[in-house]
Amino acid sequence: MIFSTPMFIFGFLPAFLLLYYVVPRSGRSPVILLASAVFYAWWRLDFLALVLAMAFGSYVCAAMANRAVSAQTRKAWVSLGVIGNLSVLGYFKYTNFVLGNADALWQALGRGEVTSPEIILPIGLSFLTFQCISYVIDVARGDAPPARNIWDFLAFSTLFPQLIAGPVLRYKDLADQFQTRSHSLAQFLMGVRRFALGLAMKILIADSVAPMVDRLFALQDPTLAEGWLAASAYSVQLFFDFAGYSAMAIGLGLMIGFRFIENFNAPYISQSVTEFWQRWHISLSTWLRDYLYIPLGGNRAGAVKTYRNLLLTMVLGGIWHGANWTFVLWGIWHGGWMAVERALGSKSGAVWSRHIGSAGAWGFTLVLVMLGWVVFRAPDLATAGQVYAGMFGLNGLALRGEVWMLCKPTEWLAMWLGWAIALWPMLSAARVNLRLPQAPRLGTLLLLLSAVLVMQARSDSPFLYFQF
Repeated sequence: MIFSTPMFIFGFLPAFLLLYYVVPRSGRSPVILLASAVFYAWWRLDFLALVLAMAFGSYVCAAMANRAVSAQTRKAWVSLGVIGNLSVLGYFKYTNFVLGNADALWQALGRGEVTSPEIILPIGLSFLTFQCISYVIDVARGDAPPARNIWDFLAFSTLFPQLIAGPVLRYKDLADQFQTRSHSLAQFLMGVRRFALGLAMKILIADSVAPMVDRLFALQDPTLAEGWLAASAYSVQLFFDFAGYSAMAIGLGLMIGFRFIENFNAPYISQSVTEFWQRWHISLSTWLRDYLYIPLGGNRAGAVKTYRNLLLTMVLGGIWHGANWTFVLWGIWHGGWMAVERALGSKSGAVWSRHIGSAGAWGFTLVLVMLGWVVFRAPDLATAGQVYAGMFGLNGLALRGEVWMLCKPTEWLAMWLGWAIALWPMLSAARVNLRLPQAPRLGTLLLLLSAVLVMQARSDSPFLYFQF
């Protein structure tokens, strides 16, 4: 089950909210757990057992580490929790990648074939793994209190608003909210507005641009205009798809009293790659910083090791997104530019604006990000290479007539509207002579109705981050 379906909006969600507010406060964590179990089991019942087992194992490891009387015992329980979760993720997500590369190498050496088993990746497994690991580490360090009871932690681990595609939550940020959280009509309506906005971002913009993206990335020998159009359209699709999901998750959390971390802050107005990662997928970038970059040594061991840590952190972040060499290169691309920016003397990433001005820094950064999105989107390195060849003008310059004819007016409109919204914070700050009309009181309802009507007309609306 996903958010952008009539079943969820008109069936599951109203039933859950009714049950949630009918039961006493003490029974709300079990209700969340029950609803989350139904939500996940709607896809695969057998994988629900895996999710619960990972959460329960992490709960036990954290509890034992918290009670340990010696540092050695505490470390052993933390290691068990971390390695156990990573092992599950490694099996489901990376087994076929490793065996596939081994098979290619083995055949190149004339040694026969290496067969790969049929493995289905449970949706949301990457997010769950990070959340379980952070819980074990935080409790062992004393940075977070152990969950009051198993129900609270299982409800946190399976929390259906963010179970499938984030944001990446940490129990220490929600521990107090599981003990006591406020409920009010104003907060509930705020949640409805955030959900409606996210649904509109997903349905009206991301899904409208998606056919153009698929078409352009499937072109043979794209021209310069077609290559940059592909990167531009995908930049809009990915942002509005993922930011839309995050907005819906935050809205659902508000409806039941939770306040989740904001996951996006106008990333496409960034003036450096470092700043981009302070604005894009904030919950992931802060997780990587706190549990990978800093433990590796951060910037405490000299310049060279700082660059190494930045690069390694982003490469591992790329691999977290998917078992493909495209994600490895994407991580190298971002980590490499972050290291360059640090080498040029900027911890905050404001280095480019000092040399080429704010407008130049913004344009340069956006080009770097868009170039990175090509290899992120491409199914393989060969496809990425074709798009890059087009972007550098190796296959001609203009948009071909047949490509122009296949791109529908609604796709163009959604893409340009997406860019206008994504860049609006920068345009308004620069006092561009544009004025957006103030939303009417019924704006939320109209937005929701528009998204639902379009949603009904489409047969499929998967979220891009489900594959990660």
